[in-house]
Amino acid sequence: MAKIMFLNRRAPHGSIYAWEGLEVVLIFGAFDNEMCAVYMDDAVFSLKKGQDTTEIGIKGFLQTLPVLEDYGCEKIYVDKASLEMRGMTADDIAIPVEIVDAATIGKFMAEQDVVLPF
Repeated sequence: MAKIMFLNRRAPHGSIYAWEGLEVVLIFGAFDNEMCAVYMDDAVFSLKKGQDTTEIGIKGFLQTLPVLEDYGCEKIYVDKASLEMRGMTADDIAIPVEIVDAATIGKFMAEQDVVLPF
């Protein structure tokens, strides 16, 4: 069983990275892996409650995030400094996560077999 981390760093809208990262987690869920996801930098906006994408003419994916656990991605970490720098708190996040510091994220990264950046 491989340990795989999905490292999300990009904003949820304006590029395809956030959506593709989510799709890859769901695809990898079909295999027997130990998976986790990290949200840092502008990717923390992907987790923000109350997103409405109708004005930008795209389908939102916030409603898909709660199924990550069902697909085997049971650990979701958020970088504390990234939240704070963007004026967000734990109350702004739409799904259950663990908020950790950069040193902890670095430790988790070192424990992985594969880190896939998005």
